[in-house]
Amino acid sequence: MAWISLAFAGLLEVVWAFFMKQSDGFSRLTPTVITFATMFASFGLLSYAMKSLPLGTAYTVWTGIGAVGAFAVGVAVLGESMNPMRATAAALIITGLVLMKLASPN
Repeated sequence: MAWISLAFAGLLEVVWAFFMKQSDGFSRLTPTVITFATMFASFGLLSYAMKSLPLGTAYTVWTGIGAVGAFAVGVAVLGESMNPMRATAAALIITGLVLMKLASPN
């Protein structure tokens, strides 16, 4: 259950990062409210996952899902650039996440 919670926490991190961008520096109410609500939920799920997962593993996986997810949303939704170096960086992050999962005792 901890890994499922952690995965959802990471996905919510992508959501709050996207809506933070949409909030225009917290000057738009609806995206700001969504940012803080999903941020709170993401932290809550991360906290729950950390009850049974090691700190380093949980935090690394959470931020990695958020980083790669935000990158993917930036490219797919916001029209940000995709080039071989950025794609390689995302692939390296994903490789690190897989290795952290494989190295975890849980």
